[in-house]
Amino acid sequence: MNYQMQAYPEIADLVRSGLYKWAGDARQFDKDEPYIELVTSPNNPNGVIQGSVVNRDGGILVHDLAYYWPQYTPITSSLEFNIMLFTASKCTGHAGSRIGWALVKDKEVAKRMIKFMEVTTIGVSKESQLRVANILQFIADGCKQFGSPQGDNFFEFGQSLMKKRWQILREILKENQMFTIPKYPLDQHCNFFGDITNAHPAFAWMKCKEEIEDCEKLLRGHQILARSGRRFGSDPGFVRVSMVGREDEFNLFIDRLSKIQSFNNGDEKDKANASGNLV
Repeated sequence: MNYQMQAYPEIADLVRSGLYKWAGDARQFDKDEPYIELVTSPNNPNGVIQGSVVNRDGGILVHDLAYYWPQYTPITSSLEFNIMLFTASKCTGHAGSRIGWALVKDKEVAKRMIKFMEVTTIGVSKESQLRVANILQFIADGCKQFGSPQGDNFFEFGQSLMKKRWQILREILKENQMFTIPKYPLDQHCNFFGDITNAHPAFAWMKCKEEIEDCEKLLRGHQILARSGRRFGSDPGFVRVSMVGREDEFNLFIDRLSKIQSFNNGDEKDKANASGNLV
């Protein structure tokens, strides 16, 4: 199934344009008509690399590459799509700066995008632009030192952290057998690292056991906040859980997740002792 990022239909409904409307899953489109197709790769929420489904004459492809960074997925090719969207929030975690950028081949399309931003935001904050520019420059300088003993590479650190977290999560899920997660292609060559790496998505797309109808409700009952599959065009048996929170939040999430099996076996003592912030 081609899950959809929950913000796209919300934005389309909010704008209420007379020129377009949200049409849902691209795999169900009439292939004879032109569309504006949004391709999120790696996909949100399940982290799968994917390509366009309908690409006809007169249509427009927009590639959302917010998670196409080496800490999340092997960089297997150099991308040269017509419209490519990126964001600092997913690259470096600096979501508060509210800065994204686009690489656009068509100059006229780029002008229209700039005009839209001017109308809707009255211009982008120069303070935020300078802050993110400095952050990206710092990361770029670290990439130049990649592989050297003095190197301080952001993406190398990020990949190491994500790999560790996914190993911990898989071990917990294997023990309690309450949830399943997607299997990603193994041993892909990453052009950035120059080595064989695996995918470690920013989110865990978890599915509850068949007898559990509402996975979000189950986790909320054990003080774990997740986003229901309903918000991604799927069913409530799925949830999306963040893997990129602070270390103490991730540890708390793992601790509570590991106790769910005992809760379902009637261990109310553990349930009564659970406390702390929601993850």
